Amino acid sequence: MNEGATLRLRHIFSEGGRAVVVAADHGAIAGPLRGIESPLELVRLCAQGGADAILAHKGFVRAGLEGWGRGVGLILRMSGGFTTLGGRFEEELLYDVDDALLWGADAAAITVKFGHAREGEFIKAAARLVSGCERRGVPVMIEAMAFEEGRQSLRADALAVALRAAEEIGASFIKAPMPENIEDFARVARGSHVPILLLGGEQRDSLQALFENVARALELGAAGVAMGRNIWGQPDALGVLEAVVGLVHRGWGVEKALARVRNIA
Repeated sequence: MNEGATLRLRHIFSEGGRAVVVAADHGAIAGPLRGIESPLELVRLCAQGGADAILAHKGFVRAGLEGWGRGVGLILRMSGGFTTLGGRFEEELLYDVDDALLWGADAAAITVKFGHAREGEFIKAAARLVSGCERRGVPVMIEAMAFEEGRQSLRADALAVALRAAEEIGASFIKAPMPENIEDFARVARGSHVPILLLGGEQRDSLQALFENVARALELGAAGVAMGRNIWGQPDALGVLEAVVGLVHRGWGVEKALARVRNIA
């Protein structure tokens, strides 16, 4: 990794090697969901709550630019190409490294669905993106998903294959689903040697369960989280973000994190 990529990663990860990324790339797929209707408001919330970076598409960046301070990094989403209207949740590479540089991104992001019927196409697209970004000093985050028998799998052994494959393609860091049992995270990560950020997935009814999973994953070696709906979809989005930042960066326990959140359902 060259000097440029190293410096860009320092805009995302703390000196301790951890990060809280707010995923705000949902609008390109599902439209103006509650919590992301106003990119500007969400960017300001991320800055106030201590997020390290935001994962977003170009339109979100443009609409939220006024609120973007020095302390919040940008991971630019490079893949997509589908909406809930079409129903075919398959990835295409939309942009290249020049777009990432033009938009001031600290990293580029692409999803690869390992085990999917189009696995080879997804891998080739990610490899092209990584090669271009390596030449220009831009880190790449691969969102590694595992598929078995046509469906997404959260089985530990399947996720372990997906994460190692993402690293082999050249991921600088990985965004990955939580395994079915969070205690299996060590097995999932055993063959990976780059930071792993856990995504929150569908919005959780129980913040306590969510925080317990995050805390345990951190103990087992996770580098942080990349969450969307479980932050901005909550009634007290700022409180949840502050709680997650406390868990990831300040060594908070679950009870202290819960005490930070108001309006717990």
